[in-house]
Amino acid sequence: MTSLFNSQLSERDFVPKINAYYFKQWSEYEMDFHSHKEVEIMYVIDGKCIVELKKEGHLLKKGDFILLDAHVPHRLIVGANARCRMLNIEFTFMKKADRLPSVRDLIKKNEVFAKFLTLNKAYLVLKDSDQIYHTLKNIVLESDKKQDLMVHLLLSQLLIQLARMALESKEEDQQTNLYINQVLAFIHQHYDQDIQVKDIAEEVNLHPGYLHRIFRRIMQTSLMDYVNSFRMEKAKMLLGDTEIPIIEISQYVGINSSQYFSQVFKKYTGNTPVAYRRSSIRTIEKWNKG
Repeated sequence: MTSLFNSQLSERDFVPKINAYYFKQWSEYEMDFHSHKEVEIMYVIDGKCIVELKKEGHLLKKGDFILLDAHVPHRLIVGANARCRMLNIEFTFMKKADRLPSVRDLIKKNEVFAKFLTLNKAYLVLKDSDQIYHTLKNIVLESDKKQDLMVHLLLSQLLIQLARMALESKEEDQQTNLYINQVLAFIHQHYDQDIQVKDIAEEVNLHPGYLHRIFRRIMQTSLMDYVNSFRMEKAKMLLGDTEIPIIEISQYVGINSSQYFSQVFKKYTGNTPVAYRRSSIRTIEKWNKG
């Protein structure tokens, strides 16, 4: 039994079993893609690294960890002049041979854990509040002492902690996405007005600092950078498709100063509004001649 999300875990009696565990300091290292037959937790104790999967990569910093299901191709990258100290634990599931509680017992007794096993994720990236690291360290210590009963109980505790954290993170992400969608709708409907971060935050009932943080995390850009980028896309449309005077277009996109508008436009497009309009006219004339 390998996968954490295999349906047999709820149908038959299996118990988690540690296969490998180690601390490791990585420096300027790039690993080849590989996979394990075990479930793996890669926990960043200090520094930073990238865990790359086939279609995407995740930057992990101190307190971050990734839970990888069995047979998921991945590799570790630690950049130039960078270091990353990690704790890795690999575990699988074996048929229960004694009276220890099985994973099926945990599913029956813990609704959160049962729900977690329905996620069926290839991997999860989570941020710890020290509880996971504390449990992982204890698993290592008890494994070194060959205390199998304690290791089993700690593994059961770890699974429930992971379930709680994953589901809480999922609910938080759903709420965050709702906020972001509300913010985007507000920007798209009010970009022609003089809007600031505080105005947008008030609209969605969030503190400006918190809104700024979640927007940057989800959108990978600051809130006002997004606003200005969106405004410049609208300005490009107006410059290319209408004859509205340039001095007025700045007001159409919520910027009262034509001089500042020109500066922002050049920053985001590499062109002045005048040059962009001339280029658009030449392109249209070329199409018409063709």
